Amino acid sequence: MCETCGCGDTKLVPVEVHDRIMSENDRNAGHNREHFREAGVLALNLMGSPGSGKTALLEATARARPGKLRLGAVSGDLATDNDARRLQAAGIPSAPITTGSGCHLDAELVHRSLHDVPWRELDVFFIENVGNLVCPAIYDLGQEANVVALSVTEGEDKPLKYPVMFKAADLVLLTKVDLLPHLGVDVRAIEDNLARVMPRPSLIKVSARTGEGIDAWVAWIDGLRKGVVARKTVGGAHHHGPAADHDHGHDHHHDHVHDHGHDHGHDHDHGHAPRSGSRGG
Repeated sequence: MCETCGCGDTKLVPVEVHDRIMSENDRNAGHNREHFREAGVLALNLMGSPGSGKTALLEATARARPGKLRLGAVSGDLATDNDARRLQAAGIPSAPITTGSGCHLDAELVHRSLHDVPWRELDVFFIENVGNLVCPAIYDLGQEANVVALSVTEGEDKPLKYPVMFKAADLVLLTKVDLLPHLGVDVRAIEDNLARVMPRPSLIKVSARTGEGIDAWVAWIDGLRKGVVARKTVGGAHHHGPAADHDHGHDHHHDHVHDHGHDHGHDHDHGHAPRSGSRGG
């Protein structure tokens, strides 16, 4: 249980206190977003379970574009700086954020960490969130988009069991697909479940080990970066409106989840958490 926010438990933290915490977080997130957009830096919130392959994915991203895409990161962890040290070794300037008992990052923690990373010199700034499929989705950090790493080893039903996380996602990366020949995992079932909960289903299948799908992932990043750079070029708008209102480059030639003809009857205004500037419940 997170000691700072109560993770929505109104018996632990009263509703009015929780609302004040979230309001303050949203103000800090807006401040972070303004910084990133003025500098033309694409900030991505990378979320997923412990062991879903978030750090390995970033290492593979650095290998895919050596010297061509300036990457930086902060890595959230309860007790170690292991992930940040791995990223440093991969050539990604990074800093750890050790949360203690906190099960997620918040906008103030990210803001403080900016003093430890040369983020203004970057093309892409990754916020590697604490391993957790619940709380990180609720907190806006000032990111341009949310990316969720979901490994094939986690099971087909995770989007249905943790819908808040996947409703908040702009992209899901199905990781460790090199293991599929050894597992009885139905990828079509994962795609179908994502289509039931994601407002705009989008999936890329990747393997950090073999490099499968990494080019498509980098192309998705490049598409998003063009929008960020274009906004900076035309004057760097200071509004904090949802990044989802912009073209995230989701129409590239890579692997997307399609609707498969399902009509799930969803109203796509989920009021969900933080693509940018909004918070979920």
